[in-house]
Amino acid sequence: MYLIRSGAIEGFWALISSLGENPHPLLEWAGISAAQLRQPDALVSYTRLADLLDYSAGICREPLLGLRLAATQNPLVIGELALSSGQQATLEESLHYSNQHLHLHAHGVHIAHHKTGERVQIHLQFDFSNSEGLCQLRQMSCGHLYITTEAMLDRRNAGSPDRQLHMHLRQAQPHSSWQPEKRFGSIHYDAEFDGISLPAQWLGRRPNADTISLRHHFEQRVELLEQRYPDNLQAQISYIIGNLLGSGECSLERVANALNMHPRVLQKRLARQQLTFRNILRESRQRLAEQHLRYSHISVTELALQLGYAEVAVFSRNFRQWTGQSPRQWRLQYQKGAAAPSPE
Repeated sequence: MYLIRSGAIEGFWALISSLGENPHPLLEWAGISAAQLRQPDALVSYTRLADLLDYSAGICREPLLGLRLAATQNPLVIGELALSSGQQATLEESLHYSNQHLHLHAHGVHIAHHKTGERVQIHLQFDFSNSEGLCQLRQMSCGHLYITTEAMLDRRNAGSPDRQLHMHLRQAQPHSSWQPEKRFGSIHYDAEFDGISLPAQWLGRRPNADTISLRHHFEQRVELLEQRYPDNLQAQISYIIGNLLGSGECSLERVANALNMHPRVLQKRLARQQLTFRNILRESRQRLAEQHLRYSHISVTELALQLGYAEVAVFSRNFRQWTGQSPRQWRLQYQKGAAAPSPE
């Protein structure tokens, strides 16, 4: 199964409402609940989300719905990946990092860049399709690629189109009263690929790591967690761990920073509740491992990396300690219809 964070369509409810339609029946048609949209890191079916966007575009009579949605969003729409990518030494390294860790945001999409003369093309490639050729999903994803690249290059100009940063869409130019060029600048329709292009010399630029946006992101995260899990420190930590594992930087210090708390203060608060960070990390890894083994086709090697393990053998050994079975045995047992083991 192809999965994506529900945060990818942040602003969907507001946009559909502004276009005079009720988003609830559209979500119901696609089998996506409104509750999932309130949890940006909840995983939803990628194919259902693609169908939702295409169906909604028809109902709203807006052929540029995907681009229009992306125009309302900011780079953090792709979650922690945007923050980590901006920490790389060059834009080219950021692109490699993003493709390597794109599974933190979505399964079933890849990016690749190709130099053509004095420009670089950054292609989006999907492992699946639908009856509409993923028309709106391609628009939205190209919009995400545009705004995150724009932000890494120079956040001072974010929100206004950079005339050297071009968007490419394979679809024919549709008729819409909305003008995407005001946000995305030059858009090439009937293109040979879906993605963006930029001057090749930009690849050597150092991404603009915006510490203000980073701090603002964590402040919003703390507020969200306190609303969602009031007085439940363990649930808050588990939520953050789920976001950080794939980056390989899921430490006590990083989690404490996300909670705007000193690591020693966090340890003392956990101790008062007879909890340890190590146990919460283990339980979170087991829960996420079982979810992916049940509902996705991700390989055991990919899963190990996503859970922050440098070696698949270490993950397999730990998983056997948790469940008494190897990851492959556990997955096979579930696929055969046997009752899945419950977490320890």
